[in-house]
Amino acid sequence: MKALAATKIVPDNPAQGVELIDIDEPRIEAGNVTITVKAASLNHHDLWSLRGVGISEDRLPLVLGSDIAGVTDDGREVVVHSLVADSVRGGGDELLDPRRGMLAEALVGGLAPKVAVPERNLVDKPKSLTFEEASCLPTAWLTAYRMLFIRANVRPGNTVLIQGASGGVATAATALGHAAGLTVWVTGRTPEKLEKARALGADAVFDTGARLPQRVDAVLDTVGAATWEHSLKSVRPGGVVVVAGATAGALARTDLSRVFLNHITICGSALGRVEELRDLISFCDARGVRPHIDSVFSLDEGVTAFDRMASGEAFGKVVVVP
Repeated sequence: MKALAATKIVPDNPAQGVELIDIDEPRIEAGNVTITVKAASLNHHDLWSLRGVGISEDRLPLVLGSDIAGVTDDGREVVVHSLVADSVRGGGDELLDPRRGMLAEALVGGLAPKVAVPERNLVDKPKSLTFEEASCLPTAWLTAYRMLFIRANVRPGNTVLIQGASGGVATAATALGHAAGLTVWVTGRTPEKLEKARALGADAVFDTGARLPQRVDAVLDTVGAATWEHSLKSVRPGGVVVVAGATAGALARTDLSRVFLNHITICGSALGRVEELRDLISFCDARGVRPHIDSVFSLDEGVTAFDRMASGEAFGKVVVVP
């Protein structure tokens, strides 16, 4: 069968490392089940792999895609939790286990017609969500959900600032925060992206780095060095800054006196647990929240799909339908 894989590492142009190749049908091991993939969304982890971050040449070709929704052999419609850890193989916390890995790294990725995944990673897909929408949830949307409701612990009426209007996590956090009764403020680089954020439910939008009318209860930052100083200046005394990415650089200067004198809590966050994915899906089903999909491609259009994500112009998620 055909699959989209990283066949070479191209740090400056990652999409050029993507190729449609032939692979064997998935082999089932104890504890795993076969999924017919109906949709798979791309995320920045795929781009890091194509740039050679955490992946060496000797592991290529590497089938990409960790965010999938599909159907089991017995007809169960499911969303697949994208993190595979030693908890699957006999112990350990899936978020903290040092041997944890995304599906594409730990096993075989889902940018293919079929994939074998651990049975414990399956969560039922409600009828209200399409397969394309459901495939957007396991990484970006789960990360946003955990950032908002577990790490930042925000409640209805709180004000949250989301840095970077267009990314998968940012758009997810905007929609989730709006549905949960938060006051949502968003920063972005262009008027077009800011207006799209407003359409997703942002109560106010600001240029990147702009002075805000007041300090906020929590800041969600997936941008990194380019917005870090602004994030610390924007949170109220006693507030929380949650960081879950560094698309604009991971090395950022920090004024520690601002942190300790204002009792600011800084939290790291990434992905979420299986039960949190189940809670997220239930929330989307009950509140009518739907992921914003930028574009949908076929496997044959894989290079174009990765180009779209790498360009930084996509608003929301890029999805591939095998």
